[in-house]
Amino acid sequence: MRTVEAARASVRARWPDRGAVVQWAVAAFTVALVLTPIVPVVLQSLMGRALYDGIGSFTARNYAGLVTSRTVLEAVGNSLVFGVLTTVIALVIGGGAAIAIGRTDMPGAKLFGELLLWPLYLSQLVMAFGFSIMYGPSGYVTLAAQAALGGHTPWSLYTLLGMAVVAAICEAPVTFLYCLNATRMADASLENAARVSGAGPLATLWHVTVPLMRPALVYSAMLNFTLALELLSVPLVFGSPVGIHFLSTFLYDEGIGASTPNYGLVGAAAVALLAIVTLLVWLQGRLLTNIGRFITVRGKATRPGRFPLGWLRWPVAALFALYAVFGVLAPLTGLALRGVTSFLTPLVPLWEVWTTQHLRMIVSSESYVRSVVNSVAISLFGGALATALVALVAIVTQRSPFRHARALEFVALYPRAVPGLVVGLGFLWAMIVFPPLGVLHNTIAILVIAFTMRYLPTGLGAVSPALLQVSPELDRAARVSGADWWTTSWAVSLRLLKPALFSAFALLFICFFKDYATAVFLFAPGSEVIGTTLLTFWIQGDTGPVAALAMVQVLLTFVFVYGVRFAFGVRVYG
Repeated sequence: MRTVEAARASVRARWPDRGAVVQWAVAAFTVALVLTPIVPVVLQSLMGRALYDGIGSFTARNYAGLVTSRTVLEAVGNSLVFGVLTTVIALVIGGGAAIAIGRTDMPGAKLFGELLLWPLYLSQLVMAFGFSIMYGPSGYVTLAAQAALGGHTPWSLYTLLGMAVVAAICEAPVTFLYCLNATRMADASLENAARVSGAGPLATLWHVTVPLMRPALVYSAMLNFTLALELLSVPLVFGSPVGIHFLSTFLYDEGIGASTPNYGLVGAAAVALLAIVTLLVWLQGRLLTNIGRFITVRGKATRPGRFPLGWLRWPVAALFALYAVFGVLAPLTGLALRGVTSFLTPLVPLWEVWTTQHLRMIVSSESYVRSVVNSVAISLFGGALATALVALVAIVTQRSPFRHARALEFVALYPRAVPGLVVGLGFLWAMIVFPPLGVLHNTIAILVIAFTMRYLPTGLGAVSPALLQVSPELDRAARVSGADWWTTSWAVSLRLLKPALFSAFALLFICFFKDYATAVFLFAPGSEVIGTTLLTFWIQGDTGPVAALAMVQVLLTFVFVYGVRFAFGVRVYG
């Protein structure tokens, strides 16, 4: 018996521990996944010729051209102004909604909170199309307003402010979610003290509740500004037609639309955008380092109550009703109506221009059908694979003896600082620099990989908090019983994480399904997704079929979101 045990011990000594193998494999794969799109972008920015011509001599000429190009400097200026305007408007909408819905007795709060989240489920490209159809120069609401105001149009989406309003409506749900959680967790004793001191409800909200929301406001402000800088849909739909350039549209136009692209300048611009976003993510962390002074939820904290608005209840509810109708429901309604009409105008009754031609075109067109099938397949199978990777990274970084766990966690979270356009461009060039990746060219497999890299931090954000709630004592009990690290992780931690992993999968499904920016450089005939098909046909002027396909995406998204919620009780966001 001792001889057998000695033999087994000798074998174990010769072979590496399987836990260490898993840890190093997860680390190597994650590092390769994150660096694969970044290295070619940086490499191209330092080269005087295109990567497909081979690695040449390095030069700083591209960066010199970047800072001297009037187009690029104008694009940077417009992007910064657009980002600031978008952030301010999103903070006002999202922060105000969080207070009104989370802390007051406003009627219809639950309904308005649900409607406010809808843009978060949908592609920003779809929302941009909806706003164009309803509020563009010949939009349905625009023509109705002109008829009522004698030909005058009180708005224009083809300005920095107009584009910022559209982008802010898409991003306001982010601020709303962060601030809503902050208002619900506030210590009621602080507000009660203000009320006892003679402060009214509105004064208490402004001087106590709002200051306690500062961490949530700071975090969401930096996130909104970052999202605005990398946003492509709104600048492309409303800025490009009138010659307003942004960093995102510059990358798109030069990387795809130019007859003779300057790849070095494109690479330098991509690195500049990457550097700006990285700086913003770092600054976000620095601003929240002293977050302890905002802690109000302690052992004896009481649940905060709702502030009575008195006679203001109904005016505030009416204000949010107007926002929900004109900011959320109207664009989606415009898409739905445009998809079933030959043209959309308030001057002609809908039943006179009603048609099913666009819907029939979607069903009969191979590219339309293929884009829907590809999107669903990528979201289902890609989301499942990404969820598996998220689970492994979370286990290795938080529940393993891996000595490089902290460094691996930093690498896994870094993609939140990499814009989708840069991810797509980087993987496109990576297939040139690394020949083995060339077999993935023009396939949906490269899209799955690119989406996984981009949304890895999103999945970790859904899983890591749940893992932290699992007591390490359970792991220690399994190890004392003789189980190794991998057996303990598989039998204990991962099993307890099933609800969080399902939530992560639902979240990743939505992110994969609505993404378009990452795919614009990677798709080809046969590997289209809904977003790239929408963008292609919109540029060609096929508004009707685009609207119909956009509504197909909207319906599939809502079926998944509310189906998951009602069947499993899982909320995709919030």
